[in-house]
Amino acid sequence: MTAEVLVVEDEYEIANLIEVYLTNEGFNVHKYANGKDALASIESTTFDLALLDIMLPEVDGFTLCQRIRDHYHYPIIMLTAKIEDIDKITGLTLGADDYITKPFNPLEMVARVKAQLRRYKRYNHTESTENMTVSSEKVYDFAGLYINKDKHKCFLYGKQLALTPLEFSILWYLCENKGKVVSSEELFEAVWGEKYIDNNNTVMAHIGRLREKMNEKARNPKFVKTVWGVGYTIE
Repeated sequence: MTAEVLVVEDEYEIANLIEVYLTNEGFNVHKYANGKDALASIESTTFDLALLDIMLPEVDGFTLCQRIRDHYHYPIIMLTAKIEDIDKITGLTLGADDYITKPFNPLEMVARVKAQLRRYKRYNHTESTENMTVSSEKVYDFAGLYINKDKHKCFLYGKQLALTPLEFSILWYLCENKGKVVSSEELFEAVWGEKYIDNNNTVMAHIGRLREKMNEKARNPKFVKTVWGVGYTIE
């Protein structure tokens, strides 16, 4: 697996550690120590994944994440030295796909990068073949929501939604289980392919961002509903 990876980390030793491990896996690493230089690179280089430290000089990681999400769908992994849930939720709400808390095991970091890239490559492959004839398209079309799995397209009242691969996968899984209440644990393990950990706010943050893109009211959403203490359902 080869990919162009953006690494923005102002701690010299950590940045070099990430570069060494990713380079050994065949990735091309573009390393920056501040957000300003990284921002210029984002606008001129095509990346496949970004690793962003939160605390950066000049332009912080949250701002970089938001700027990337304004134009691109490639995976973003946030690096944080803090353990507060608010940092994790903020990053995920802005469009990050995952987070790693420092200090971290570099082998786990590599595994998370590979997992995100595999998901992104599958998404891109689907996009590149969307004009091919499909014998049996997987489609849900109800109440103004149209979602096509084969073409990775989603429309709400005729307007296309700009969903990240994770957001699309969440919505599709809920559509597949329409009328059923899906727990956070089931949703996380189905979409992320990893074991769910208690008090994991990842699902909640992505559901929030999905609702925001669908212009759903937080207290009374029309489509993605919360069944308190149980999980989520789509109606």
